[in-house]
Amino acid sequence: MSKRYVICDPDKCLGCQICEFACSAAKEKSCDPLFSRIRVVNFEPKGSMAIACVLCEKAPCVTSCPTNALFKDDKGIVQVDEKKCIGCRWCIEACRFGAITLHPTKEAVSICDLCDGEPKCVEFCPFDALSYATIEDLAHKFRRQAMVQLLQEFIAKS
Repeated sequence: MSKRYVICDPDKCLGCQICEFACSAAKEKSCDPLFSRIRVVNFEPKGSMAIACVLCEKAPCVTSCPTNALFKDDKGIVQVDEKKCIGCRWCIEACRFGAITLHPTKEAVSICDLCDGEPKCVEFCPFDALSYATIEDLAHKFRRQAMVQLLQEFIAKS
């Protein structure tokens, strides 16, 4: 079975940050995007994209941690042992995707844990820019969109 994770469609993401508010409310009981485990990145003037942990097979964040505070659970989700984390930020530097942040009030990092399979960011995204899916689901979606576009172009030329 393939891993599922939070995937953002940058064509639909408007950078509203509602995903960040939903995450911070669910995880920290605070409506402050600084506490979010998903981050919206704006690529002005092109658009925006929300970024969360992509569950790397050989997670460089885990291997870079000098105190073994980061580990993968039995589902392959990176977890943080806040008692061991010293906030050194090595994992932040090691993450190629920018999916790890330093918690604003603790000396520990924050990483998306997928809300036990029901990501709140996905649930509350008003533009359906976020989905909780596998790579295979995403590939199928793009193939379907490409076929629809080809058919529309074919019909328009007929």
